[in-house]
Amino acid sequence: MYIEQGYKGNHESWRYLVGILIIFIGWQLLGSIPLLGVIIVKSLGGETFPSDVAGMSKMVGSNLFLFLMLISFVFGLVATFLTVQFVHRQTITSLTTSRNKIDWKRVFFAFGLWGLITILITGLDIFLSPEDYVFNFNVMPFVILCLISVFLIPLQTSFEEYFMRGYLMQGIGLMTGKRWVPLVITSMIFGLLHLFNPEVEKLGYGIMVYYIGTGFFLGILTLMDEGLELAIGFHAANNLLTALLVTADWTAFQTESLYRDISEPELGWDVFLPVLVIYPIILYVFSKKYGWTNWKERLTGDVQSPETLQLNVESDSNL
Repeated sequence: MYIEQGYKGNHESWRYLVGILIIFIGWQLLGSIPLLGVIIVKSLGGETFPSDVAGMSKMVGSNLFLFLMLISFVFGLVATFLTVQFVHRQTITSLTTSRNKIDWKRVFFAFGLWGLITILITGLDIFLSPEDYVFNFNVMPFVILCLISVFLIPLQTSFEEYFMRGYLMQGIGLMTGKRWVPLVITSMIFGLLHLFNPEVEKLGYGIMVYYIGTGFFLGILTLMDEGLELAIGFHAANNLLTALLVTADWTAFQTESLYRDISEPELGWDVFLPVLVIYPIILYVFSKKYGWTNWKERLTGDVQSPETLQLNVESDSNL
C-alpha cells in the first residue's frame, strides 16, 4: 500500500516537520534568488519594480521569466529528494510507488490521455470562439519556449506531486492513521497554494473549486493506484500543454504560446466541467484499465501499522 511505504524509512513526526522546513527553504527561498536577482538588477537600472506576474514577465521577458520561475521548483524537487534520502533514509522508489519499481508506462499513459483531451478541448474552443483568440506563433520565441517547457515543466509538476501527493500524503497518513485525512489536507493545501495566482484575482474565489477539485482528483489517483505515476503524468501534460497552447495576460503562465486568449475572462462552465464531468470519467477509465477495486477502503480506510503489515507478510509466507 502506498502510504505505508513511508515505513520503509525513518518516519518520526519531527523528521517530517524538519523536512517540510528544508523543502520550503529550497523551493521558496533559495529557488527564488535567480528571479529576484534579475528583477532587482533591472530595477536598479531604472525600471519600475513590478507588482504582479504580468509585470515581472514584461520586465524580464516571458521566456526568461518562465525559466527563472520554474528553476525554483527544481530547487524544491532536489530539496525533497535530499530530505527523503538523508533525513528519512527512504528510497525515491518507495516515495513514488508501492510497486517494486517506478512504472513509467503509467506515467506516459496518463500523459498521453490527458494531453490528447487537452488538445481536443482547446482546439474545439478555438474553433467555436475564434474571436476570443489571436494566433501568436513566432518561430524562435516558440522554439525557446518548447525547450524550456519540455525540460523544466515536468520537473515543476513532479516536485508538486512528490511533495503533495508523496511526502505530505505519506507523512500525514502515518501520523493520523487514516487515509482520508491526508487526501483532504493535501488537496486543500494544493488548492490554497494557487490562491495568489492572477487567475483568482481575475475570476474570483469560485475558481478555487477547480484547483481544490484537481487536488482531490490527483490524490484519488495516487491512493487508488497505490503510487504517483498517474498523477505525475497527468500533471505534466496539463501544465506543459497549458504553456505551449494558450496564454493570456491574466494567467500564471505568461508564455510565447501558439495562441493568446484576448477574451474578457469570466467564471463559466470551463472551470467546473473538468471537476464535475471530465475527472470522474478519467477515473472510470483508469479504474477499468488498472482493475481498481475496494474504493472505500483505499480512500477512507485505516493506514496499517508496521506490526499489522508484518503479520500479513508472515501469514502470506505460511500459506
